[in-house]
Amino acid sequence: MATLLLILVAVVIFILTFDWNRARPWINHRVSETIGREFAINGDLRVHWEQGDATESGWRRWVPRPRISANDVYIVNPDWATAGPRLASVGNIVVAIHPLPLLHKEVDIADLAVDKINIAAQRKADGTNTWTFKDNGPSEWEVDIGRLTLGDGDLRYLDEAIKLDLRAKASGINEGADAQKYGVRFELGGSYRNAPVTGGGKVGKVLSLRDAHSNFPVQANAMLGKNKIAVEGQITDPRSPAGLDIRLALGGASMADLYPLTGVLLPETPPYDTKGRLIGKKTGAVWDWTYKDFTGTVGGSDLEGTLAYSPRKPRPLLTGTLTSRQLRLEDLGPTIGAESNESKANRGKPQNQPQDKALPVEQFNTAKWDALDADVKFNGKKLVRTHDIPLQDIQTRIRMNNKVLTLTPLNFGMAGGDITSNITLNGRQKVIDAEIRAAARHLKINQLFPKLESMQASVGEVSGDAALAGKGNSVSAMLASSSGELGATVSEGSVSKFILEAAGLNVANLVFVKLFGDKQIQLNCLAGDFVVEHGNATARRFVVDTQEAVINVSGNVDLAKESMNLDVRPQTKGLRIISLRTPLYAKGTFTHPDVGPQKGPLLLKGGAAVALATVVNPLAAVVPLINPGKVEPVDCRAVLAEANKTRTVAKTQPIKKK
Repeated sequence: MATLLLILVAVVIFILTFDWNRARPWINHRVSETIGREFAINGDLRVHWEQGDATESGWRRWVPRPRISANDVYIVNPDWATAGPRLASVGNIVVAIHPLPLLHKEVDIADLAVDKINIAAQRKADGTNTWTFKDNGPSEWEVDIGRLTLGDGDLRYLDEAIKLDLRAKASGINEGADAQKYGVRFELGGSYRNAPVTGGGKVGKVLSLRDAHSNFPVQANAMLGKNKIAVEGQITDPRSPAGLDIRLALGGASMADLYPLTGVLLPETPPYDTKGRLIGKKTGAVWDWTYKDFTGTVGGSDLEGTLAYSPRKPRPLLTGTLTSRQLRLEDLGPTIGAESNESKANRGKPQNQPQDKALPVEQFNTAKWDALDADVKFNGKKLVRTHDIPLQDIQTRIRMNNKVLTLTPLNFGMAGGDITSNITLNGRQKVIDAEIRAAARHLKINQLFPKLESMQASVGEVSGDAALAGKGNSVSAMLASSSGELGATVSEGSVSKFILEAAGLNVANLVFVKLFGDKQIQLNCLAGDFVVEHGNATARRFVVDTQEAVINVSGNVDLAKESMNLDVRPQTKGLRIISLRTPLYAKGTFTHPDVGPQKGPLLLKGGAAVALATVVNPLAAVVPLINPGKVEPVDCRAVLAEANKTRTVAKTQPIKKK
């Protein structure tokens, strides 16, 4: 017994007095050999014995346990790593272990405290990473950690597969209200897809990562490039993430700035702000994302709905539904080729496009059209166009399939009527091949001119059809090269007599209306029919029939030059005294039109009046200014029937070489 007691005392004395630093070379060698990577304890290694934890029940509380402390501990990275030379380094680590479970190959760590942590992890594009060690087969040992205390630390994570270079400064949350839910506080820096990242937040307790199918809480705010993001929610099974459900708030200067971050093609927009629920589900190695029940604004427009993103092959797919109570055209103008704010700001610069263009000249960017396919339904209550007529009840289905964009259909209400259309933009070639087929029905005349007071008492309905095809990367270029047909009709109604008389230059009636007010005049019909070839719209027939006059219009409109050359010939149905009615011209550009009487016929009437006054009698001067009015009325029923015929499908015409 004395011998056994002496041996036991000798062992205890040895353990208590042994300089464990002498064991460091052996420990470093054994660990390095096991993991296939250099491991080293460079600092002081000590072992202290203490009484068991008083909070434990039974005999364990009386069993002494070792408390091991080590300084300057590290594991190196593989040679190919560029994130840093060491995968992990720890300034100080303290471990308290229950000794008896070691007999059953269980590492029961009562306390683990780590301070001054530096981690540099990296994953290559092929999936190879720095945290996978030498494969020694399944381990027979089990590890359990009772309590973890974290100090300050730095992290760098480099992921070539998603182009992420993330840097973080972290500290443990070991007390306070946040300690009930969160375990680590961090500040972020770095880049994602070459866009800068800054921010910070909190995540759950590190020890919860050991539990299968647990929910790991996350709260963070960050700036991703020019976009701000805030998330709060949880990750399902963080050890091998299978799902994510968080509240996401996203905002920034333009949705186009999200492209380098997400790879999802979005249009150039005014500042935006959205809030919704982001749900991620993992199937195999693929994550499907849903932005559910989000609400937000884009400029002065509102949007809400649900969008789903699936990274399928050969292109990702974006699907969903969007609704809006009010949409401003200026917020979405660049997406349809309208002039952007940047283009407006650059007006007057020598390299810019001509300033007198009325048609949209902003270029469609088809280079990114193959970034994804899309199938999104949109419903809008009201579309506001600056200084123009608002559109109501917009309905469209936006599809992008292998660089072919279609809006089929694109329907909306305007001026008390309806417009239905189908639009196709094929962006597979360098120059877009565009087709449009549209029909307008029952547009109210007075609502077409809401700011023209003299038209508010007018009644009547306008209908029209268009079938055009052209090539170009802007709306202006497409129309400049377009071929097809255009037509419009106006059914029975009434229009401002002042406008008609001003157009006909009936001096007496014009003066009368100016002095005593406007009147309405009966409109029997209007029918216009144009054929378009390579941007040149020629009037096959354009006639206006009223109770007092018939007006015939001929000539053409050049969509490429945005100019017109029309001949307007009014003929009165009744007697007019002091009438300068003469053929008119309508020339100039869309932005600077020039309308006036043709000088030849007007000079003849004036010259005849002067000659009769001089030679015959002053009263005879009135004779050339009398319009006897013998024009035959137009067969409106036949004219409208002809103009309303279904138009042929437009075909892109080959460009003639000059």
